[in-house]
Amino acid sequence: MPVTEYRAAWWRRWLARPFLRVALRAVFHILAPVKITGKRNVPLGRPYIVAINHVSLYEAPFIGVFWPEQLEVMGAVDVWSRPGQNILARLWGGIPVHRGDYDRALFDKVLAALAAGYPLLIAPEGGRSHVPGMQAAKPGIAYLAEQSGLPVIPAGIVGTTDDFWQKATKGKRPQLEMRIGKPFHLPPVEGKGAARRESRQYNADLVMRTIAGLLPEDYRGVYSDGAILPDSEAH
Repeated sequence: MPVTEYRAAWWRRWLARPFLRVALRAVFHILAPVKITGKRNVPLGRPYIVAINHVSLYEAPFIGVFWPEQLEVMGAVDVWSRPGQNILARLWGGIPVHRGDYDRALFDKVLAALAAGYPLLIAPEGGRSHVPGMQAAKPGIAYLAEQSGLPVIPAGIVGTTDDFWQKATKGKRPQLEMRIGKPFHLPPVEGKGAARRESRQYNADLVMRTIAGLLPEDYRGVYSDGAILPDSEAH
C-alpha cells in the first residue's frame, strides 16, 4: 500500500519555488528566446503525470519554472549531491530516484503524491541521452499511470542540449521550446508475468511515441518510425 500521506513542504511551495520560478525564468529569457505552446492542455488544479524527453540537465529547471503550475519532480538521486545542481534540488524539493533499481517505497511515495493531488514530472527514459535523439522508455511511467488511473501529458522539449550553456553565454541565444500535448489515458495493462510486462512496455513506448510527435525529426531517436503526430499535424 502507498504511504498514507505526501505533502510538499510549505516553505517550498510558498517561498522557494515561487522565487525560483521568477528568478530562473528571467535567466532563461536573458540567455535564450523561449517559446511555450499548448498551455491550454494543462488541467490546472488536478493531478496528472507530465512525461518529457530528457537530453541534458536543463530540462527539469526549464519545465519546472515555465510549467503553468508547480510540479513535483522525480530526479536521479545524485543530483542532490552535485555542486550547483544540489542547491536547486534542495530548494525545489522532489523525489530522488536510484536509477536501475526497483524501489517499492519510491513508487509508493510517488503514488501518494499523485493521490494527494500533486501533478508529477517524470522522464520515462530514466536518464539523460546527451544527444537530441530519444532513448527507449523504462516501464515506470506505465506502472504509475496504471496504478493511479491518471492521464499523462506529453511535453516535447527542444533546445536543452548539453552545450546550451556554452552557446547561450557566448551570445548565440539558442531557441528553447516546450510543446505541451493533450492529456490522454493509457490503455489497460493486461495479462500476467511476461505478458503484463510487455503490456506495460507497450504503454511506456506509447507515451514516448506521443512525445516524439511533438518533436523535430532529429529529436525522435528510436521512436522516429513510430512517432504519433498531434491531430492537427496528422495526415
